[in-house]
Amino acid sequence: MFDRLAAIFCRPTVRRVLAVAALAGGGLLPGPAPAADMPPGIAWVDVKAGGSVDAAFARARQENRPLFLYWGAVWCPPCNQVKATVFSRQDFIERARSFIPVYIDGDAPAAQQLGARFKVSGYPTTILFRPDGTEVMRLPAEVDGERYMQALAQGMSGRPVRALLAQARAPGGKPLTQDEWRQLAFHAWSVDEDTVLPRAERAGTLWALSQQSNAAAPEASARLALQAIRMAGSDRNAGPTIDKAAALQRVRAVLASPPIARANLTELAYGAQRVPGFITEAGTPQRAQLLREWDRALVRTIGDGQLSRLDRVMAVNARIDLARVDAPKDPLPTALQTEIRGTVLSALREVRDPFEREALSVAAASALGDAGLWSEAENVAKTQMERSSTPYYHMRVLAALARERGDFAAAIGWSEKAYASAKGPATRLEWGAGYLRNLINHAPAEAGRIERTAASVIGELEPRPETFHGRNRGILERMGRQLIEWNKDGRHDALLARLRAQLNGLCTQLPAQAPERATCGALLAARAA
Repeated sequence: MFDRLAAIFCRPTVRRVLAVAALAGGGLLPGPAPAADMPPGIAWVDVKAGGSVDAAFARARQENRPLFLYWGAVWCPPCNQVKATVFSRQDFIERARSFIPVYIDGDAPAAQQLGARFKVSGYPTTILFRPDGTEVMRLPAEVDGERYMQALAQGMSGRPVRALLAQARAPGGKPLTQDEWRQLAFHAWSVDEDTVLPRAERAGTLWALSQQSNAAAPEASARLALQAIRMAGSDRNAGPTIDKAAALQRVRAVLASPPIARANLTELAYGAQRVPGFITEAGTPQRAQLLREWDRALVRTIGDGQLSRLDRVMAVNARIDLARVDAPKDPLPTALQTEIRGTVLSALREVRDPFEREALSVAAASALGDAGLWSEAENVAKTQMERSSTPYYHMRVLAALARERGDFAAAIGWSEKAYASAKGPATRLEWGAGYLRNLINHAPAEAGRIERTAASVIGELEPRPETFHGRNRGILERMGRQLIEWNKDGRHDALLARLRAQLNGLCTQLPAQAPERATCGALLAARAA
């Protein structure tokens, strides 16, 4: 529905909060006080508070310690998930004594330029580096805290993923150990940004690795296989497709094994929306059988009593996806709606941790909305909006809910309110572009409102090279394409000329030889064919 990955990407557990004062003498890293938007216990090198990334890497080399980099945003649900699941864990806090922890908030000065430097754009991304600055691996924020800690431990004691991949692919090379296969499987391939493996090779390579590792590391092999199948089925740029019959056989084998299915719950949840339609044909016995087995595995996992609140909500959201594979517009069965309502509302009643609540409320609203329980979904979003430190995110949720039920005026209204209350330069750019997109899509005749919004977004851009990097650059380029497409008939040439003049005034304030000046000038330079 909306920010779907953000909704099912969160897997918090109850965090253990430790007083900073109690840890002050415990060997934690010296430096500034922990960031106000982070759990206590770790003195992050916080870029927003003036911390230097280059100084942190120099210190890592000097002290021969790894560096752990966290790139996130205060509003994003999976960021709140990783705070609740990982950063609040006592074992993570203790582990932080052995590395340099660096926090880059997306709204921090030069954050987007740093994002481009480290090839990160999606929030959150967590990266482990060697003391010499070599990247070891990108850790998967969507997995539960226990598996995250296992992956982190292996990364700190193991070799870079790039080296492991080269060894695994070398003909006649030395076999990887079970831990090394696990490290490859738990590398965050979805946010790899081509640092290790080109996107076009990803699905095929992970599929080959899954076959190669099946005997030595069954759980890791299953994760590699499920990731490969999901990539092949949902990403047009994933490269050559994999054998669908073999993929179907592999998925069914995972579903038939309770421990393997439980260990790979996130991949099964991610894949429920598109994988069945990719590996089976509509109306066939194979499709019907796969959907039954997949749903049965989810129900079994929900009922085992071991899932966190987010896991339970994620699993019911996957059940909705399965029910909608062949009937995307049909109402859900009343019995399934009742189960979803009960699971979601029960999880919300239990939660106490503020980071967990932020993540859970988004997942809950998504599940309720996808189930067609609109009033309950909106009530969840409004309740959390009133208690949240980032209410503009929940306004965005409300806009998405309104859009899904066809109330485009309400969707535009919530988008406008969200933009008005958003904080931080990168966040305001993203929210302003989202409001503009809603106007173009659902009120294209309101040219004056579209111009005012675009002019406002452009007017807030800072005339510095860092503005045109990373996530910012992608948002600006999409915004430019949307405006040009909106004007494909030339009816708004004068309007776009005014916006172009405003943008050019900004571009000319950039250094004359800076490549960002050309990036800025190209944003509205073209015209749709």
